[in-house]
Amino acid sequence: MSPKNGGKSSDVQAGTEKSRPILHQKAREIQPYGKIAKLPIALDEKVCSDSVENLNQILADTITLRDLYKKHHWQAAGHTFYQLHLLFDKHYEEQDELVDTIAERIQLLGGISLAMAADVAETTIIPRPPRGREGAPVQISRLLEAHETILKEARTMAGQADDAGDDGTNDLLVSNIIRTNELQVWFLAEHLVDVPVVKADENGKTETAKAAKA
Repeated sequence: MSPKNGGKSSDVQAGTEKSRPILHQKAREIQPYGKIAKLPIALDEKVCSDSVENLNQILADTITLRDLYKKHHWQAAGHTFYQLHLLFDKHYEEQDELVDTIAERIQLLGGISLAMAADVAETTIIPRPPRGREGAPVQISRLLEAHETILKEARTMAGQADDAGDDGTNDLLVSNIIRTNELQVWFLAEHLVDVPVVKADENGKTETAKAAKA
């Protein structure tokens, strides 16, 4: 029997076949990792290649720091739980924005950005934390060390980009990565200052006053 709409059954079958997704497709990569697809951005290919290599290192370390924040966000404990739970998540979101910004810069330089966890783990120079929960002082110390690692390499790479005339990469490193990480360091480091919680340290004040007069 013919379909009610008057079409042929073979036409219906063909239409059905066309509407099915083509699954399990495989082919060669359109751009291998480490190769530059030169774009007309008025930078030499060597400059682009060097910046891509540096930025992929920063990207791997930023992804690691971002995920470290999320780990500590979930595993926070103690009387400062609420404050740190919120702070860690805020910093996570800010680092996540940096991840996207860095990756997009790599792509527009004609490179390929790292993306998968295994590749990030092989590349990052930030030490891997234990799987278990750590106390707040250890969590913060671990984060501060990771920030310092990124800041050191970002300052070096910013200088290299400046010398090479790659102003966009230099600006990203200085305006985004360095400034964001410096600000987060400040917010974290103040949690490790040993000050009284509810009662002033009168002895400390006395010693401070004596030292000021000396």
